[in-house]
Amino acid sequence: MFLRLPQIFLFLFIIPLIIQAQDERAQLPAFLQKSYFEVNIGAINYPFSQLQLEDGFSMHSTQVPPVAVRLVLLGYDFNKSLSARISYMRPVVWMKYFYTVDAVHTDLLNLTVWMNYTSLNLKYKHDLSDRLSIFAEGGYSIVTRNGYTGWWGTVVKSVKFNTFEFGGGLSYRLNDKWALSLAAIYSPKNNKAKQPQTSFVSTGFSYHLRPYSKQKLEQTAQTGFVYTKQMIQFGFSGNASGYGINNMLEKAYLFWGGDVEVKQGYSINYQQNIFHSSNVFSMDWGINFSIWRSNIRNERFFTFSVFPLFRFTFLRTKPADAYLFYSVAGPTFISNRKIDGRKTGGNFTFQDNVGMGLFFGKSRNYNAEIKIGHYSNGNILQSNPGIKIPLTLNIGYSF
Repeated sequence: MFLRLPQIFLFLFIIPLIIQAQDERAQLPAFLQKSYFEVNIGAINYPFSQLQLEDGFSMHSTQVPPVAVRLVLLGYDFNKSLSARISYMRPVVWMKYFYTVDAVHTDLLNLTVWMNYTSLNLKYKHDLSDRLSIFAEGGYSIVTRNGYTGWWGTVVKSVKFNTFEFGGGLSYRLNDKWALSLAAIYSPKNNKAKQPQTSFVSTGFSYHLRPYSKQKLEQTAQTGFVYTKQMIQFGFSGNASGYGINNMLEKAYLFWGGDVEVKQGYSINYQQNIFHSSNVFSMDWGINFSIWRSNIRNERFFTFSVFPLFRFTFLRTKPADAYLFYSVAGPTFISNRKIDGRKTGGNFTFQDNVGMGLFFGKSRNYNAEIKIGHYSNGNILQSNPGIKIPLTLNIGYSF
């Protein structure tokens, strides 16, 4: 059950956006008006030792880089004191073992162990003053450890298990939207999985969404810009030009790559606008169905996704409006658990896309986009090679 909590939470996030009244798109959807996001950067510690190595392997030393990030992907305020949060935590650089095989094979080898924590918890806050608050948090966490199996056997097992986490800290409110925090969180060890305890001390900030004022809504209504309500798109993906754009954005840490590559694909999208600002920013939700062929073995598989999309219209002219867009963490069903000999982790994954496009025509009824894509389960499953989608052309009609 707990393995499905992040998926359930994300769908609960999407559903209220879908049912939001479309004649009120200049105002934030009601659900988002009580939502917030949070970024924490700090030091993580998990004392890995000989205990995590399987029989026959001997530890020489470990290297545990301390810097880690914890993102509250979505928080929701039930009231002034209580909120629910879904978060993701990982080290910036994976920890490393230096080890030997046995008394005969004494060459020093090394391996990295990947650690990820996906959590759903509750946070309770108590005000000490108008700006300063103390808080406590606790809930369930999915811990995923990607170990290593080599020529000599399994050195560190890959495991996935559920555990509790709890912590607390201080927050300082700068204004109605921004706050700073100092926090610590702890997850106990798991003897069955040979997993040590984890602690994380951090500092960070949060941003709370707030409804727009009447004056801001009137300003938006007077711009005269066209904001399409919904759109249907048909797309074609192909690797004729290679994966250069994918690789370039991955190296720049702007997008993700993948060890499994798509050769060709066809897709259909439906998108509906749920919010737009007076000029630049807008937000859609959408559904996608795609059929793909892999690059090595020409294997066919399909995906079905529900996704949020964030659009930034950077240029408005009489003939056309140009925009950039980013879509992240769209819950997805993927038909194949293994593609080109690589285990994908399971039938659940996430869809991500980044690209640019145009709305054109007098009423902005026509649309063209180019994008690249990616599928990944975010390391919440033991295997996560990532799937790389090459350059895609979308042609759409909006109404």
